[in-house]
Amino acid sequence: MSNKKSKKIILKQLEYPSKILIAWREAIGGNVEFRDFLIRSPYKELGIFCFAILNDKKSRKWLLDNNYGHLLATIEGIEGKESALVFLKKNGFDLLFHFARSADSWKDSQIWLQKKDKLLYAISLKIEYVKDEIELRNQDPHKINP
Repeated sequence: MSNKKSKKIILKQLEYPSKILIAWREAIGGNVEFRDFLIRSPYKELGIFCFAILNDKKSRKWLLDNNYGHLLATIEGIEGKESALVFLKKNGFDLLFHFARSADSWKDSQIWLQKKDKLLYAISLKIEYVKDEIELRNQDPHKINP
């Protein structure tokens, strides 16, 4: 039997005004001004998310270290990591669960999210588009990969 004490994870609440979510959508799409605005704002985690979704390891660590593990789980869910989706569902983050699956092109979650939160649905579609663009660039046979 292990003597390790389980550490309780504290997660910060996620509540954002619509105008901040719109700025986040633009930042996810590559708008540097909005991303930088978010990083300098009380909503820094959304700016950091923009780097983390592009697989920046320091940003992912920052989310985890600053009690935004549920945002990191959302990113990993978007990437198709089953354990992240299980974490979101098990801990009652249904909106983030469907947001992640919607951004990963799951039609049932896109329909669910569109009914529940049209703005988050639009953001998930932006992420889906960005992911698809990255995938296309990575598959370009004319691109030189060192």
